[in-house]
Amino acid sequence: MGLFEKLRNELIDIVEWVDDNRRTLVWRFPRYNNEIKHGAQLVVRPGQMAILVDRGQIADVFEPGMFTLNTANLPILSTLQGWKYGFESPFKAEVYFVSTRQITDLKWGTPNPVMLRDADFGPIRIRAFGTYAIKAQDPKALLTELVGTDGVFEADEVTELLRSMIVSSFADLLGEAKIAALDLAANYGELGEALRKKVQERIDDEYGLELPQLFIVNISLPEEVEKAMDTRTSMGVIGDMGRFQQYQMGQAMLSAAENPAGGGASEGMGLGMGFAMANQMMRSAGTAGQPGQAAAPGGMGGAAPPPPPLPAAWHVAVNGQTQGPFSPDQLAQGIAAGQVSATTSVWCAGMQNWTPAAQVPQLAPMFQTQATPPPPPPAS
Repeated sequence: MGLFEKLRNELIDIVEWVDDNRRTLVWRFPRYNNEIKHGAQLVVRPGQMAILVDRGQIADVFEPGMFTLNTANLPILSTLQGWKYGFESPFKAEVYFVSTRQITDLKWGTPNPVMLRDADFGPIRIRAFGTYAIKAQDPKALLTELVGTDGVFEADEVTELLRSMIVSSFADLLGEAKIAALDLAANYGELGEALRKKVQERIDDEYGLELPQLFIVNISLPEEVEKAMDTRTSMGVIGDMGRFQQYQMGQAMLSAAENPAGGGASEGMGLGMGFAMANQMMRSAGTAGQPGQAAAPGGMGGAAPPPPPLPAAWHVAVNGQTQGPFSPDQLAQGIAAGQVSATTSVWCAGMQNWTPAAQVPQLAPMFQTQATPPPPPPAS
């Protein structure tokens, strides 16, 4: 290789950046110790800008296009280099390419819950997360404030700063908006745009970046609050709790009857549920059929009748456990349903010991089998 060929290889005549990484904001052309040839071609593709730096000073900025680097296209660099009379020697300068397209799918979120005073729930904690996009708006400010002498500046190097700004602005925005927690989901779009503008005001002039998009994907309440809200919603969907309880007890009794392998435990559970259901149905019937007080004849108020005597309260022993008290009607329903047998031990006030139900005078008639009538006489 001759001397002329060696010198020619040490000069750079094409300066360009083919970006295959969509998260790079700034990339410095790897000049090393080579010199850029006077008259070299600078290629700036769409979505890029090029900045020439000479001895620590920003010399020239180029937008998309193809440029021949000479004294006509390098007015500031020509002044810094002293090329006042068209001196065409090679020169050394750092070339930074800045990506001006949007870098999307960047994520933000609240690392710690944000305290909020809500009109419905009082003081609560909420979390939020979403996505945003950034792009370089002022390459000079970006190079000066963030990049410095970094050869490759990725978007990840600035996302931590931006996330902190977004979370801080989000807390301020919630305090100013005073939107109820249950209404936040209906205002994601409006809150996201207000948050984007709030963050843009802080990074516009200082860092040379732009936030063209910012979205709130979700705002969530603490798990305990969400469970309480789910319970409250379920109660509203159920409506009449009395009828729902009757339905549940009926289903449980049906399941117990269909599972004879359950043994004494299932029988005791069915007995207790049957008595509870009967008691509840009697209370409902009594409330629905309670008559109002009638006026005495002649407009004179009559004396109220004395209250009826309290019915006997029966207790039933099931699997070594006491269940009750049950009214006589409830106990009669249990006997009729086969849940209380003749050998089931019962007790009420006035009895000395537990006694089989068939041996109690008040209950014995309920276990007597009615005589089967003889066949009718033949027709004459």
